[in-house]
Amino acid sequence: MNFHNAWLVFKKDWLEIKRNWQILTPIIIVPLIFSVALPLIIGLIGNMPDANVSNNQDFNVLIPNLPISVQNMLANMTPNMVAVYIMLVYLFAPILLIVPVMVSSVIGSDSFAGERERKTIEALLATPISDSELLLGKILVCFIPAMAVTFVAYSVYMIMVDVTTFSTFGMLLLPNVTWLIMMFGVTPVIALCGIGLTIMISSKVKGFKEAQQISIVLLMPIMGLIFAQIFGLIFLGPLMLIMLIGIFAAIDIAIYYVSIKIFQREEILAKQ
Repeated sequence: MNFHNAWLVFKKDWLEIKRNWQILTPIIIVPLIFSVALPLIIGLIGNMPDANVSNNQDFNVLIPNLPISVQNMLANMTPNMVAVYIMLVYLFAPILLIVPVMVSSVIGSDSFAGERERKTIEALLATPISDSELLLGKILVCFIPAMAVTFVAYSVYMIMVDVTTFSTFGMLLLPNVTWLIMMFGVTPVIALCGIGLTIMISSKVKGFKEAQQISIVLLMPIMGLIFAQIFGLIFLGPLMLIMLIGIFAAIDIAIYYVSIKIFQREEILAKQ
């Protein structure tokens, strides 16, 4: 495999993406909502003396799953502080896992389906590069922006949480070990999984919107993890996150090789 050829595919696609507001708008607005609006609202409400963010009974299922050190710390907090801490550190933080999947699915949906709509797919498939190089280039043009947007979203969320809650807690709530594993370990492998599946979908359907609608289904496993933690079925602590990294890494490798096996240039051209 010639990485230079894959990089050429990346540069060509990135130039097109930068001019397409249909793609750029959702990958800018949605992360801003998650990383700015959520922590700002909860953090500011938590600073209000008379505010009642939530009843601690709402977290009775989740609290026993937390590390003993965290449970001991929460025991010395007011009910309002407990609610704010759990929501910002354990409930809302995993929601940011939606960002890499959403960003990569929007860009990935455009990878072949968008090219087909723009009538540029024939020139791309006629280039003297291998299928693996072409797919790698498509993966890179999804993965690099998705990681950039996600890391910015994580950083902004962390800053917003610490700024809005420091006066209440007297300490920085983020980052912690769980947060760092999620950010640098879980996020990339989940993004690659979404990218691989989305690109396969994009190569099989006729248009960008159709590919995007189907790829939204990829958010369901992430939502499943989030709700499973909310209801106390699992706890996304360091051990669970490391297990998820291993599982998704194996899935990523399998998806890449399957993508190469089922990739058919003639079939894509036939959908023109």
